[in-house]
Amino acid sequence: MPICFDLDGTLGHFSSGFVLLREALGGLWGITPTVEELGRCGGSTDWEIVDTLHQLRFGRSLDETDYAAYEAACLARFREAFAPGAREATAFRGVLEGMHQLAATHRVWLVSGNAPGLLAFKAKVLGIDPAIHRLGSLPRHDRADLLRLAIRNCPGPHLYVGDRPHDLAAAQAAGMPFVGIGEGVPGNHPILDPGVLAEHLVAAVETALGTVPSGPSGERDEPFI
Repeated sequence: MPICFDLDGTLGHFSSGFVLLREALGGLWGITPTVEELGRCGGSTDWEIVDTLHQLRFGRSLDETDYAAYEAACLARFREAFAPGAREATAFRGVLEGMHQLAATHRVWLVSGNAPGLLAFKAKVLGIDPAIHRLGSLPRHDRADLLRLAIRNCPGPHLYVGDRPHDLAAAQAAGMPFVGIGEGVPGNHPILDPGVLAEHLVAAVETALGTVPSGPSGERDEPFI
């Protein structure tokens, strides 16, 4: 029963992430991709975004070597920007605590559009337990593909927690229910404020999964939505 969490915007945020991505590519390619070029990228993972930018710049698709170079450059840029005494990431403490509580009784994954090394760095900055499984952006995979990999060979029900329309679309493509964080994903699913208390997040997730424990009378506890 994997419960999957997005990272950026769901567990917290790292300011100016796309600016750092563009700066990293500018250092690699000699020319920084423009905001307009970034706006032409339709995917939501690092592989998809950088592949589109690479095609625009060089007329050919990204390969694994190019992607590894991007990952190293972007990770170095984030480490510099978020070094101690520099910028600070914003952590959604209740969401993070709730995720850790769920991990005590469920299989929990971080499924993120960040390249794997960058995902590991951000997870460490936010204080995420290293025991929680991580799955970052892989070559030739979109976000729905990553979710399918996370739940592969595992009995359901499954669930994805995210904050953007592309998170919801990926959950729907993978056949998973969805819990939204923030106001960016309206729809017929639970929507929680980023400042939600941990126990309310846990209750919303358990309700969406259909696993809310029964009360003393045998009736299901009142869900929080």
